[in-house]
Amino acid sequence: MNALSDRRRPPLFPRGPGVSLRALVLALVAVGLLIADQTHVPQLDAARHWTSLALQPLRWAAGIPDRISRAWEDVGEHDELLNRYRALQTQQLALQAQLQRMAALEAENERLRGLLSSATELQQRVLIAEILSISQDPYRHQIVLNKGSRDGVYRGQALVDAHGVMGQVIEVNPTTCTALLITDPNHGIPVEVNRTGLQTIALGRGDGAGLSLPYLPGNADVKVGDLIVSSGLGGRFPAGYPVGEIHELRHSHGDSFMEAIAFPAARLNQGRQALLVWSEHPPESTDEPPPKPAAATPKPHTHQ
Repeated sequence: MNALSDRRRPPLFPRGPGVSLRALVLALVAVGLLIADQTHVPQLDAARHWTSLALQPLRWAAGIPDRISRAWEDVGEHDELLNRYRALQTQQLALQAQLQRMAALEAENERLRGLLSSATELQQRVLIAEILSISQDPYRHQIVLNKGSRDGVYRGQALVDAHGVMGQVIEVNPTTCTALLITDPNHGIPVEVNRTGLQTIALGRGDGAGLSLPYLPGNADVKVGDLIVSSGLGGRFPAGYPVGEIHELRHSHGDSFMEAIAFPAARLNQGRQALLVWSEHPPESTDEPPPKPAAATPKPHTHQ
């Protein structure tokens, strides 16, 4: 038994070629394979193919740590991109709101410049007032302004904007006032046709968008597109200021009068400012109501 075990046990100093010789042989084999690969020996194509297939699982297993690392980095980058996207989206909404605000301020500044330009052209004492509220009653076209008796506002004072006559003040408080718009059915203003100088009265139709000139002679020289301006009669409204533009003429059978329908020149439903204009001879007392418009005396008219 001892002899058999001694035969099976590997010798401590094996005999045979040394390590350096084996390394030399392997190096020569490797160099030979490299040379054969560079010279594209056809006999090695099959061996190269099957060797590549055999090593494919090892390559895949060796790439697992790298793929896990990249997947983890992708998750982190995805979260970072998502947070950045949400931050940019919030910033975009804020910038859009700021842009809309800037556009509104720009439009408001444009309206103010128009009012100031109108004040310069009027060459009269004027005061810019801000519109606080608009009447919700469809049959009463009134607005409330932030100027009152403390600012010198009086009843009957004309109210205009950068485009035309808006109305007149009918009630004054210390810090606010109420104005009646020219489209109110109880409002009338002396006007003239700018092209011919024909004078008449423009009444509010009560629809918020129209004026009526109901007392024109049947043969009056009035055309669609004619501009009507304030005549200045009565001294309440500045003369020559746009009131509206005629867009329709109505003739009633058997009636000697003709009615003209006009659109107001003033932007009654736009803007937040208006211009209070002092007349050359304002009333001495603000406690007395303003005189009724000249349109109150003629007979009532009917709309067709």
